[in-house]
Amino acid sequence: MLSRRKTLGLLSLALPALHLRAKAAPSLAPKALVFAHRGASALRPEHTLASYARAMADGADFIEPDLVMTKDGVLVVRHESNIAGTTDVADHPEFASRRRTQMIDGREDTGWFTTDFTLAELKTLRARERLSTIRVHNTRYDDHFTIPTFEEVIEVVAAEAAACGKTFGLVPELKHSTHFHALGHDPEATFLKIIASHEYTRQAPLEVQSFETGNLGRIRKQILDINPQARLMLLMGERNQIPPDLLAAGKKTTFGDLMTRDGLTEIRRYADVIGPSNTDLIPRDAKGAWLEPSTLVSDAHKAGLLVHSYTARPENCFLPAQLRNDAGPTARNPAGMIAEIRRYLDLGLDGFFTDDPALGRKAVDSLD
Repeated sequence: MLSRRKTLGLLSLALPALHLRAKAAPSLAPKALVFAHRGASALRPEHTLASYARAMADGADFIEPDLVMTKDGVLVVRHESNIAGTTDVADHPEFASRRRTQMIDGREDTGWFTTDFTLAELKTLRARERLSTIRVHNTRYDDHFTIPTFEEVIEVVAAEAAACGKTFGLVPELKHSTHFHALGHDPEATFLKIIASHEYTRQAPLEVQSFETGNLGRIRKQILDINPQARLMLLMGERNQIPPDLLAAGKKTTFGDLMTRDGLTEIRRYADVIGPSNTDLIPRDAKGAWLEPSTLVSDAHKAGLLVHSYTARPENCFLPAQLRNDAGPTARNPAGMIAEIRRYLDLGLDGFFTDDPALGRKAVDSLD
């Protein structure tokens, strides 16, 4: 780890700007923040150290590790507990009997789950590209990289910050909280212990995400005691979906209810930021064409919330119909993605998640 003096010196080079962007009123933010969605996942398999390294080299402000629990209580970095689609676990006959079906966040899921593996066992697996038919170029990196722990990601980000003199924020997501608690784990307690034990996460910009409402409220004070500039973000699913913790409690409040003005006022009691999808900012029709923008960004700002949306992706199939070119659905369309981001920024968006931070950086910097 870096010494306290060296770390603080490096932080002074970049922290003030990021600090102001995170804390200032939305209208005062000098630039929207670029969040590397699972790293530079358009260019390297998601949630690998290579993906995070590429994201930092490409100009991301924040790096996103999604956090799930192992059988022995370690926080590792995967988009979800089911690792069937992002590792080579299916090629390991010694683990064949562990394939099963279970309910997670109100949905039935079949595959291999991190909570059935120790960290040592997970380290025998290798990461693979999740969108292998769209991002064929990423499959050349299949089986090159292990599943990193949260602490390994912190160390890599801290090392790169020291090497290049730029402080990178971390925007970790606590996944499946209610599910993990039902299995006897406490991901929030483990998370708090880790961020308190690393000088980097006590000092650097930190934004903690969850699709659940209760855990953010429970740990808000503890997070701020560890890192006073930290922010908490309520991620928002489909408008007709119920947050997993509320669903488990038998409640009927949907994400759509939380996107109303009254809902946003309630969110402000325990969070600083909302994380809606881009289609909540500008809905699309059945053919993927943009409709009229919603008022979600301005409504959130009036409630005192920042808005960090997901996910800007460079392939045609993910873009609104108006911005696609004729190169085919899986073709990269950098100009289209930049134009999409620019439209959201025109609505007052404060930051965005992207699979291609280099293009996200261009979109933001082109506004200067």
